[in-house]
Amino acid sequence: MNKIVLSIAFALTFTLNLMGQDVDVKKANPNAPTISLDKDEYDYGTIYQNSEGETYFVYKNEGKEPLIFSRVKSSCGCTIPKWSRMPLMPGQSDTLKVRYDTKRLGSFHKSITIMSNATVPRKVIKIKGKVIPEPTANMPTKNIDEKFSPINK
Repeated sequence: MNKIVLSIAFALTFTLNLMGQDVDVKKANPNAPTISLDKDEYDYGTIYQNSEGETYFVYKNEGKEPLIFSRVKSSCGCTIPKWSRMPLMPGQSDTLKVRYDTKRLGSFHKSITIMSNATVPRKVIKIKGKVIPEPTANMPTKNIDEKFSPINK
């Protein structure tokens, strides 16, 4: 009896495994769009607090079908990406604007993930740098010499 139950369980498991496998393997689309970026990382270097924190990444569609960014997401709220929501036709270029909030002091390493219909659907670009406090401008001090003052006491 145990052998029969065990045989049925084995046959059922084997059948379910075969059904779970994808028989119709999807082939890569040779016409699919391909993203080409001018850079994968931008280094702000050392910048002052509250300074301009924008940079641009130029991307190009090198495929044969329109490129569509379905989502562009930054690793935190201090980095804001902006991009065109329109499909990018083959051979065309556009820019992805990335703005970092420079109110925060210290070093930063942030990533922006681009999700699209390209052959590689997920692309990660990075920004890094260091924000230092703004220099303070001291007012010159007025030195008054009592001895040479026009008003003597």
